[in-house]
Amino acid sequence: MNVEVNGVKIGNAATLTEALQDRIRQDIILGALKPGAKLKLEPLSKAYDVSVNTLRETLSRLASDGLVVAEGQKGFAVLAVSMEDLREITEMRQLLECHALRQSIAKADLDWEARVVGAYHKLSKVEALVEAEPDRYGDAWERYNQEFHEALIANCQSRWLRMYHKAMYDHSQRYRMLSLKTKPFPRSRSAEEHRQILDSALARDSDRAAEILAQHILKGAELPHVDARDPADAFLGGGIK
Repeated sequence: MNVEVNGVKIGNAATLTEALQDRIRQDIILGALKPGAKLKLEPLSKAYDVSVNTLRETLSRLASDGLVVAEGQKGFAVLAVSMEDLREITEMRQLLECHALRQSIAKADLDWEARVVGAYHKLSKVEALVEAEPDRYGDAWERYNQEFHEALIANCQSRWLRMYHKAMYDHSQRYRMLSLKTKPFPRSRSAEEHRQILDSALARDSDRAAEILAQHILKGAELPHVDARDPADAFLGGGIK
């Protein structure tokens, strides 16, 4: 039986839940659903045009990813933000992504190299434009930045490593989007680091590539102190990568 999510036809209930999960995940990451917000089932079921049962199942899945918090009998809420959470996410992503990069370079071949170069080419073109017109090119930069980082670790064969890395990347992206909503950060330093990572990866220098990548990711913790009254407004343009 075909069903729909906001006018989009979905083939079956399993696919419906996956599509809904992806949409709510993106709404959380992009800030449409704010940190700490209560996720009330009735209003959200109408907003997403799905049943309460489907929504509850979807929010339970997102709770396993850590983006949503299950509050027992109180229902669900978007995970709140904090400086400590950001630091832990940043450190975990550093560990996972650098290890995955080493594995990927160890299995480097021409197909991997072409994918990395192609992803970097798109990213570098947007990086040359986004500083002057962030509203116009910000979304493209975010998309190509993620594509470049994914390309770097594409040859990593560990399913578990890639899965946990994806979770940490989503969480770090949520903080980055909070930052961008308040004060865009200069990307010139980030662009130079991307070039250095590319050169090291193509030279099959996994130690150098991982070292630069580690610095690149850890700079994401260089953010101002969180105001406990409204933590989402305190992320004023740190260098999250």
